[in-house]
Amino acid sequence: MDIILLDDIEKVGDKHEIVSVKPGYARNYLIPQGLALVANATNRGKLDDIKRKEAEELAARKAEFEEIAQKLEGKVLKIGAKAGTSGKIFGSVTNVQISAALKEQLDIEVDRRKIKLPEEIKVLGEYNIPLELHPEVPITLHFEVVEDK
Repeated sequence: MDIILLDDIEKVGDKHEIVSVKPGYARNYLIPQGLALVANATNRGKLDDIKRKEAEELAARKAEFEEIAQKLEGKVLKIGAKAGTSGKIFGSVTNVQISAALKEQLDIEVDRRKIKLPEEIKVLGEYNIPLELHPEVPITLHFEVVEDK
């Protein structure tokens, strides 16, 4: 069954992409959850309108993302993790932990899916990662993983 994705779905496809999935998955999960539309002729015609509206919303929020970039400028986020004597942490630092630390320490709310970790963070130290909030606003998050006692 062909569907139009309304959100990025891991292992299925990206937003606004037309993909083919099993009919049961589409009817029982994706469509009722509002994550997809049936890719019929009517909805394929509406796809350009949906893309245009979302582009306008994103452009309207550009100032908000620039403000977040200014707040993060020069700030270092501290994330505590339990570690062994060699500096290797137990487990790894996830985008969920980073999102929670942003909210707690800097009062900035960022969706965890917008935080892309290039590799697993398993050692104490300083890291820089990009936040993908807006294509025209480059934001780099500086954070330090410190030993939690």
